[in-house]
Amino acid sequence: MERTIWAAAGIASYLIFAPFIGGLAAGIDRKITARMQGRKGPSVLQPFYDIIKLFNKETMIVNKTQYVYVWCFLVTMVLTGALFFGGFDIMLVFLTLTTAAMFFVFAGDSTNSPVSTMGAQRELLQMLAYEPMVLIVAVGFYMATGTFEVHKFIFSDMPAIVKLPGVFIGFVSILTIKFRKSPFDLSTSHHAHQELVMGVSTDMSGRLYGMIEAAHWYENILLYGVVALFFLYDSVWCIPIAAAGLAVVFFLEILIDNVCARVKWDVMIKTAWSITLVAGGVNLLVLQFFM
Repeated sequence: MERTIWAAAGIASYLIFAPFIGGLAAGIDRKITARMQGRKGPSVLQPFYDIIKLFNKETMIVNKTQYVYVWCFLVTMVLTGALFFGGFDIMLVFLTLTTAAMFFVFAGDSTNSPVSTMGAQRELLQMLAYEPMVLIVAVGFYMATGTFEVHKFIFSDMPAIVKLPGVFIGFVSILTIKFRKSPFDLSTSHHAHQELVMGVSTDMSGRLYGMIEAAHWYENILLYGVVALFFLYDSVWCIPIAAAGLAVVFFLEILIDNVCARVKWDVMIKTAWSITLVAGGVNLLVLQFFM
C-alpha cells in the first residue's frame, strides 16, 4: 500500500511540475548562455511566453499523420517520465524513451520535406550514438544494486556513483546529444546557428511545435532525474549532494554548448561509442570482476 502511495505521488508530481521546472530550466539555460556571450539575454520566463504564443498561433499541419505522431511523441514521453518517477523498471523506462524518440523521428519524416527528412535521419544517427550508453546505464544500476526497480535504487546503502563513476561520466557525455546541444546538435537546435533551419522540426508550427517543446521539457526533467539517481541513497544527506551534482551537470552542458563547434555525424558516433566503451564498458568489467 505504501509503495502504491509513493508511486502515485511521484507520478502526480512529475505530471504537474515537470513542464514548469523544464520551462524554467530552459529559461535559465538561455540566460546563462546569453551571459557567456556577453548579452543580457531574455527573462527566465521567456520559454513560457513562447509556448503560450505557440498555442495561440495558427497551426499549419502538413498531413494528419504528422499530427498523430507528435501526439504519440508527447504522450509516450509523459508516460516515460511517469514510469521513472513512479519507481518502475528502468529497462522499461528506457525502452519507452526510445519509443518516444522514434515517434519524433516519424513526425519529422512524415512531412516529405527535404529539410525535415534530413533532420529525421540525423536524429536516427544520434540515437545510434547514445543508445548503447543508455543500455549500459540500466545494466550498471542492476549490477550495482541487484535490481532494475528504480524505487529500490534510492534505498541502497551507498550512492550508485561510488560503484558507477565511469557509467556516470558516459551518461553525462551522451546528455549533450540528448539535449541537442553543440557539438552534437545535428538534427535540430534551439539556437540560430543550425544550418538546417530547425532540422527535424522545421515543418512544425503553432500548437504542434508547442507540443514538441512541452515534450522536450518533460524529457529533460526525466534525464536530470536519471542524473540525480546516481547520487540518491538511503540518507537525507543525499539530497543536497544530488542537487549539487545536478547543478554541476546543468552548467557543464551549457558551457560545452557555448565553447564547442558542431561536428560531423561520424565524429559524433566515434566519440560517443569511444566514451561508452572506455568509461561505461570498463566500469562494468571492474564491477563484475573486482567488486
